[in-house]
Amino acid sequence: MMADCPKQYLQIAGQSILQHSVNAFLQHDQIHHVFVVVSRDDAYVAQELQADPRLNVLFCGGATRSESVTNGLLAMKNTSHAQDWVLVHDAARPGLNSALISRLIDTVGQDEVGGLLALPVVDTVKFQAPNLENKSEKNIVSTIPRAGLWLAQTPQMFRHAQLLAALNSCKEVTDEASAIEACGLMPKLVEGHWCNTKITRPDDLALVETCLINKHQFKIK
Repeated sequence: MMADCPKQYLQIAGQSILQHSVNAFLQHDQIHHVFVVVSRDDAYVAQELQADPRLNVLFCGGATRSESVTNGLLAMKNTSHAQDWVLVHDAARPGLNSALISRLIDTVGQDEVGGLLALPVVDTVKFQAPNLENKSEKNIVSTIPRAGLWLAQTPQMFRHAQLLAALNSCKEVTDEASAIEACGLMPKLVEGHWCNTKITRPDDLALVETCLINKHQFKIK
């Protein structure tokens, strides 16, 4: 995505993408602390993120998501206990709201493992054939049965110590649930919402902004 700053600092519906994501947690009465992990040389967060007593910015971001989360968990050790629940959220999902957080906490809070927001796949899924000679040419090699397939969202909710141990033992993962799965555990799926989509392409900005501006029309219970 072409921008003069990291995408989490792009303005959408009157605030930065990051501020929208942080607000969802600050406005929830079951969230005790909010930690924002940014790169060590981040030059935007001070001016783009409003101060709050429950909010701490951690300048310990890594080269990958798993590294950033691991560093954040380590930095939180002085304020967190091993059995505390941690909700890991991707700042590029500003459509998150209190209702979705409540749904996740209410569903997973008594679970032994934890879980995540996700959406069941409703479209037919195609697998693209690798084309090393012409990467602009895209052809289908097979169709993947969609029964049982889900699209992972965030937050993903796990115990502090368990998640840290899982990430330390399985570093090459693209989300926290994958690390937990690699330990032989089965995270719980909690249905999310399309408004909580990840902003990846320019078209996503308009979609999520529409949701944020008209959030009273998209009731999530």
